[in-house]
Amino acid sequence: MPPQQRRVRDQMGPQPSLAAEALREEAVTRTGFDDFGSADFVEGLACLIESLEHEARLHTIGRVTAKAQIVDALSVRLELVAHRKAHPEVDSERIERPLFVVGLPRTGTTLLHELLALDPTSRSPAMWELSRPCPPPEPDTYTCDPRIAPLEQHLARLRRLVPTLDAIHRMRATLPHECLAAMAPSFWSYQYPFNFHVPGYLQWCEQADAAPAYRFHHSFLQHLQSRFRRERWVLKSPAHLGQLDALLAMYPDARIIQTHRDPVEVIPSVSSLHHVMQGFGSDAIDPHALGAAQVDYWARALARTMTTRDQRPDCAQRFVDVEFEDLLADPIAVVERVYAHFQMPLVPSTVDVMRAYLAAHPRGVHGQHQYSLEMFGLNAAGVAEKFGAYRARHGYDVGQAPAARTSQP
Repeated sequence: MPPQQRRVRDQMGPQPSLAAEALREEAVTRTGFDDFGSADFVEGLACLIESLEHEARLHTIGRVTAKAQIVDALSVRLELVAHRKAHPEVDSERIERPLFVVGLPRTGTTLLHELLALDPTSRSPAMWELSRPCPPPEPDTYTCDPRIAPLEQHLARLRRLVPTLDAIHRMRATLPHECLAAMAPSFWSYQYPFNFHVPGYLQWCEQADAAPAYRFHHSFLQHLQSRFRRERWVLKSPAHLGQLDALLAMYPDARIIQTHRDPVEVIPSVSSLHHVMQGFGSDAIDPHALGAAQVDYWARALARTMTTRDQRPDCAQRFVDVEFEDLLADPIAVVERVYAHFQMPLVPSTVDVMRAYLAAHPRGVHGQHQYSLEMFGLNAAGVAEKFGAYRARHGYDVGQAPAARTSQP
């Protein structure tokens, strides 16, 4: 544990309880509401707590963090249910032709998402409104809402505790954020396996019906746009991989961009990111076990994605594929291709804004992210074999990757 984290841990009191009833009561006390809506979240919450208690091996900071995330999610759920009861007209909000960016983590999804979100005709959820959605955001105060500053202060504290975080994945209150956060109150969300070692919960997520989580996702977007609407939503999360059937069932007119990169390059990078995030809450994260778990999970997710796409040729025009190397070489050309594929107008002034954004945020400005396959007990041949069908489909070579890589977000 880094010295900064050790000092924080030593200042904390006894480890908090993660009992479900106590967490629910705390959320009720915080919000003043007691209706959680549908009970379809109960099983996921119970499974998450079981994994946190028996698999995550949390130290005090980890337990405090886990409790805070669960109470926050329960509180958001209570507030959204209460708001919808008071404003039933939000049910009539239409989510039309949303644009989803999906792909393995570390394949350029964040860069592409941030560029697409710069289009003034698009709406992409910022971290602050996903964290504190009630009341719904207003256009006049969207960039200066009082909910922004407290979250930014929290993220600043997190960066002090995890100094390498910005070099791996930059998070700010006002930046577009992954829409998996809109699923967290459903307790079917990759947000929890991202932050904690909860393999039992992740296995449950893979086997459980994802439909309730996507319904909650849809309801969340209705809420956010009820006072601030634009032409389209631009959304992003690698966690949608393997769940395209559920996504398309909820959003039958969705347009999907899938990013691609050789998994031999991806897996050590994403393993490093998970190791940093999960290591914030536990001193007992086994990097070799983590690496193997990342290979297995993402191989299954990609296999399910390929199956869905193969079985739904009617949806072929609803997808566009983007190679990571193409995105790095010419981001604007990729954006132009996406707009042309989906027949969306792209005006020169928006392209100018995107170019200015790229110039102001050069790769590597926040430092370098160093990792290797060997750090996680992996080798290129083994990873390549696990992703054989996907790699063959996209023409990636099977040759050995270098022992160590450095990436720049």
